[in-house]
Amino acid sequence: MTEGHRNRDDDRVAGRLAPAAVGGRAQTHPDAGAPADIRARLLAALRTELTGPSSDFDGNAIPAATGAATGAGAADAPVPSWGAVPHPAPRPAGVLAAFRTDGRLILTKRASGLRHHPGQIALPGGKVDPGDADETAAALREAHEEVGLPPAQVEVLGTMPGHLTVTGFCMVPVVGLIHGDFTPVPELGEVDEVFEVPFAHIADPASYRFERRRWRGDWRSYRVAPWGPYYIWGATARVLHSLALRLSA
Repeated sequence: MTEGHRNRDDDRVAGRLAPAAVGGRAQTHPDAGAPADIRARLLAALRTELTGPSSDFDGNAIPAATGAATGAGAADAPVPSWGAVPHPAPRPAGVLAAFRTDGRLILTKRASGLRHHPGQIALPGGKVDPGDADETAAALREAHEEVGLPPAQVEVLGTMPGHLTVTGFCMVPVVGLIHGDFTPVPELGEVDEVFEVPFAHIADPASYRFERRRWRGDWRSYRVAPWGPYYIWGATARVLHSLALRLSA
């Protein structure tokens, strides 16, 4: 998916194995100490309070329909973070930023025939379903469905503050480390391609830049972080840029 969050440090930075077998309880992964550099950097980034909640409206005008920005200069009025956006009750969702032990990040190219965000680059994930305990559970379930990643192979390191999408989701990024062999299997009809991006590209704030386009009659700014033929942009790029800032702090 291209699209509340917990405040307790032990929930956000736990170094946990995804709840898989024993009573659904998170367990410490036996190989937790193996990928020392990548794992340590990700854990340190999650402990850094450099960035807070974000939204697709950051740096853009508040849509006039909300009544939050009117009059002279309204088109240039930025939304600093969560305030005054047209979705007062966003739907909870979780996405999984799953890194291999060498730092490569798993991303997907959504199927071209989908109704929402066809062909876009995304982190595996989706909305919280009634059977999901929380956003982390939703992200792990969706990653299993979309790319065939078994939850038991994911060490959940923590979560980042939520990101409010223009489609009305509060998207919580879950950061995890993949242990063991894993060959992605794209979900038929949902995912056209699964690819991997090197850690050096994801972790470098210089990989990201702003671009602008006309959308529903207004100019909108959004982050992009192209990698080869893949145009990483929008909510996915904003979330990854936030992680890059934390990694470089």
